[in-house]
Amino acid sequence: MMTVITHVTLTPGREPEWDAAMRDRLETARDKEGWVGNQLVIPLDAPNERTVIGTWTTRAAWEAWHSDEAFLETRERMEGLQDGPSDMNWYEVVSDERA
Repeated sequence: MMTVITHVTLTPGREPEWDAAMRDRLETARDKEGWVGNQLVIPLDAPNERTVIGTWTTRAAWEAWHSDEAFLETRERMEGLQDGPSDMNWYEVVSDERA
């Protein structure tokens, strides 16, 4: 399994719009081959920042999802809502324990 962690800073005041589009985007991932899970989190001390944590069976499955029509639609909705580029890092999952 692979986990991708993406940090973004949002344009102040545009957070609700971005959050709604990202929730829609993440919901569409549920039906995609290779999807394991995802989280959208907000740092307690930075309300205009977001971290998206996605886990997939392979990076190729994640990349295939990026060409999905629903993914592309949310990309259009999110355009201009971020304050700068996102920072993305990939990790190989060694252990995944959940309730």
